[in-house]
Amino acid sequence: MKEALTSRIIPRYPVKRAALLPALHMVQHEFGWISRTAMEDIASFLGISPSEVLDTVSFYEEYRLAPRGKYLLQVCRSLACEICGGREMLDHLKNRLGIEPGQTTADGRFTLVEVECLGACDGAPAMLCNDVLYENLTAEKLDSLLSNLPDDPKSFGDATDAASHA
Repeated sequence: MKEALTSRIIPRYPVKRAALLPALHMVQHEFGWISRTAMEDIASFLGISPSEVLDTVSFYEEYRLAPRGKYLLQVCRSLACEICGGREMLDHLKNRLGIEPGQTTADGRFTLVEVECLGACDGAPAMLCNDVLYENLTAEKLDSLLSNLPDDPKSFGDATDAASHA
Protein backbone atom coordinates (compact mmCIF):
# COMPACT_ATOMS: atom_id res chain seq x y z
CA MET A 1 0.00 0.00 0.00
CA LYS A 2 2.84 2.37 0.78
CA GLU A 3 4.16 1.88 -2.75
CA ALA A 4 0.75 2.61 -4.25
CA LEU A 5 0.36 5.69 -2.08
CA THR A 6 3.83 6.93 -2.99
CA SER A 7 3.55 6.35 -6.72
CA ARG A 8 -0.13 7.00 -7.49
CA ILE A 9 -1.85 8.92 -4.70
CA ILE A 10 0.56 11.33 -3.02
CA PRO A 11 1.72 12.98 -6.28
CA ARG A 12 -1.86 14.19 -6.84
CA TYR A 13 -1.76 16.36 -3.71
CA PRO A 14 0.23 19.50 -2.82
CA VAL A 15 1.33 18.01 0.53
CA LYS A 16 1.78 14.42 1.68
CA ARG A 17 -0.68 14.71 4.59
CA ALA A 18 -3.49 15.45 2.12
CA ALA A 19 -3.44 11.77 1.14
CA LEU A 20 -4.97 10.78 4.50
CA LEU A 21 -8.48 9.99 3.20
CA PRO A 22 -7.25 7.87 0.27
CA ALA A 23 -4.88 6.03 2.63
CA LEU A 24 -7.73 5.28 5.01
CA HIS A 25 -9.90 4.09 2.13
CA MET A 26 -7.15 1.75 0.98
CA VAL A 27 -6.74 0.20 4.43
CA GLN A 28 -10.46 -0.19 4.98
CA HIS A 29 -10.98 -1.69 1.54
CA GLU A 30 -8.20 -4.20 2.15
CA PHE A 31 -9.04 -5.21 5.74
CA GLY A 32 -12.67 -4.15 6.19
CA TRP A 33 -11.83 -1.83 9.10
CA ILE A 34 -9.06 0.45 10.37
CA SER A 35 -7.09 -0.85 13.33
CA ARG A 36 -5.11 1.22 15.82
CA THR A 37 -1.90 -0.20 14.33
CA ALA A 38 -3.00 0.85 10.84
CA MET A 39 -3.77 4.37 12.08
CA GLU A 40 -0.33 4.61 13.67
CA ASP A 41 1.33 3.34 10.48
CA ILE A 42 -0.58 5.84 8.34
CA ALA A 43 0.30 8.68 10.71
CA SER A 44 3.98 7.78 10.62
CA PHE A 45 3.99 7.41 6.84
CA LEU A 46 2.22 10.73 6.23
CA GLY A 47 4.12 12.62 8.93
CA ILE A 48 1.08 13.49 11.04
CA SER A 49 0.06 12.60 14.58
CA PRO A 50 -1.93 9.44 15.31
CA SER A 51 -4.56 11.62 16.98
CA GLU A 52 -5.16 13.45 13.68
CA VAL A 53 -5.77 10.11 11.99
CA LEU A 54 -8.13 8.99 14.77
CA ASP A 55 -9.99 12.31 14.60
CA THR A 56 -10.54 11.79 10.88
CA VAL A 57 -11.57 8.14 11.20
CA SER A 58 -14.03 8.89 13.99
CA PHE A 59 -15.51 11.91 12.17
CA TYR A 60 -16.62 10.06 9.03
CA GLU A 61 -19.38 7.44 9.33
CA GLU A 62 -17.96 5.34 6.53
CA TYR A 63 -14.81 4.38 8.45
CA ARG A 64 -14.96 1.49 10.88
CA LEU A 65 -12.85 1.11 14.02
CA ALA A 66 -13.82 -2.53 14.49
CA PRO A 67 -14.38 -5.46 12.16
CA ARG A 68 -17.84 -5.50 10.67
CA GLY A 69 -20.11 -8.44 10.00
CA LYS A 70 -20.38 -10.22 6.67
CA TYR A 71 -23.46 -8.14 5.98
CA LEU A 72 -23.59 -4.42 6.71
CA LEU A 73 -27.18 -3.28 7.25
CA GLN A 74 -27.40 0.50 6.81
CA VAL A 75 -30.82 1.76 7.82
CA CYS A 76 -31.78 5.21 6.55
CA ARG A 77 -32.91 7.67 9.20
CA SER A 78 -33.87 10.56 6.93
CA LEU A 79 -37.11 12.38 7.58
CA ALA A 80 -38.89 10.56 4.74
CA CYS A 81 -37.85 7.17 6.08
CA GLU A 82 -38.80 8.16 9.64
CA ILE A 83 -42.27 9.24 8.52
CA CYS A 84 -42.75 6.04 6.49
CA GLY A 85 -41.80 3.63 9.29
CA GLY A 86 -38.03 3.60 9.29
CA ARG A 87 -37.85 3.66 13.10
CA GLU A 88 -40.07 0.57 13.25
CA MET A 89 -37.83 -1.21 10.71
CA LEU A 90 -34.76 -0.36 12.79
CA ASP A 91 -36.48 -1.60 15.95
CA HIS A 92 -37.45 -4.81 14.14
CA LEU A 93 -33.83 -5.41 13.11
CA LYS A 94 -32.56 -4.63 16.62
CA ASN A 95 -34.98 -7.17 18.11
CA ARG A 96 -34.38 -9.84 15.49
CA LEU A 97 -30.58 -9.55 15.61
CA GLY A 98 -30.24 -8.75 19.32
CA ILE A 99 -27.91 -5.80 18.71
CA GLU A 100 -27.97 -2.02 18.77
CA PRO A 101 -26.84 0.29 15.94
CA GLY A 102 -23.06 0.22 15.71
CA GLN A 103 -22.84 -3.37 16.94
CA THR A 104 -22.13 -6.69 15.24
CA THR A 105 -23.87 -9.98 16.01
CA ALA A 106 -21.85 -12.49 18.04
CA ASP A 107 -21.58 -14.79 15.01
CA GLY A 108 -20.08 -11.97 12.93
CA ARG A 109 -22.83 -12.20 10.33
CA PHE A 110 -24.49 -8.75 10.67
CA THR A 111 -23.46 -5.23 11.57
CA LEU A 112 -26.29 -2.75 12.04
CA VAL A 113 -25.81 0.99 11.51
CA GLU A 114 -27.97 4.05 10.95
CA VAL A 115 -27.11 6.44 8.13
CA GLU A 116 -28.34 9.97 7.52
CA CYS A 117 -29.77 9.51 4.02
CA LEU A 118 -29.65 6.96 1.24
CA GLY A 119 -31.26 9.24 -1.33
CA ALA A 120 -34.15 6.83 -1.79
CA CYS A 121 -36.97 8.94 -0.35
CA ASP A 122 -39.49 7.77 -2.94
CA GLY A 123 -39.00 4.20 -1.67
CA ALA A 124 -38.99 4.95 2.06
CA PRO A 125 -38.30 3.27 4.36
CA ALA A 126 -35.03 2.14 2.82
CA MET A 127 -31.90 0.22 3.77
CA LEU A 128 -28.67 -0.95 2.20
CA CYS A 129 -27.57 -4.53 2.74
CA ASN A 130 -23.91 -4.35 1.77
CA ASP A 131 -24.31 -2.33 -1.44
CA VAL A 132 -27.82 -3.45 -2.43
CA LEU A 133 -30.67 -1.01 -1.86
CA TYR A 134 -33.96 -2.26 -0.40
CA GLU A 135 -36.97 0.04 -0.50
CA ASN A 136 -40.54 0.08 0.79
CA LEU A 137 -39.45 -2.10 3.69
CA THR A 138 -41.77 -4.06 5.91
CA ALA A 139 -40.98 -6.42 8.76
CA GLU A 140 -41.86 -9.32 6.47
CA LYS A 141 -39.47 -8.12 3.75
CA LEU A 142 -36.68 -7.74 6.31
CA ASP A 143 -37.29 -11.23 7.70
CA SER A 144 -37.27 -12.71 4.20
CA LEU A 145 -34.07 -10.89 3.30
CA LEU A 146 -32.22 -11.96 6.44
CA SER A 147 -33.38 -15.55 6.12
CA ASN A 148 -32.34 -15.86 2.48
CA LEU A 149 -28.87 -14.32 2.54
CA PRO A 150 -26.16 -16.73 1.41
CA ASP A 151 -23.34 -17.72 3.77
CA ASP A 152 -20.83 -16.12 1.41
CA PRO A 153 -21.60 -12.43 0.84
CA LYS A 154 -19.48 -12.48 -2.33
CA SER A 155 -22.31 -14.38 -4.03
CA PHE A 156 -24.77 -11.67 -3.01
CA GLY A 157 -25.38 -8.26 -4.51
CA ASP A 158 -24.26 -8.36 -8.12
CA ALA A 159 -26.03 -6.05 -10.53
CA THR A 160 -28.75 -8.55 -11.44
CA ASP A 161 -29.48 -9.32 -7.78
CA ALA A 162 -29.70 -5.62 -6.97
CA ALA A 163 -32.42 -5.05 -9.54
CA SER A 164 -34.50 -7.95 -8.24
CA HIS A 165 -34.24 -6.85 -4.58
CA ALA A 166 -35.21 -3.19 -4.92
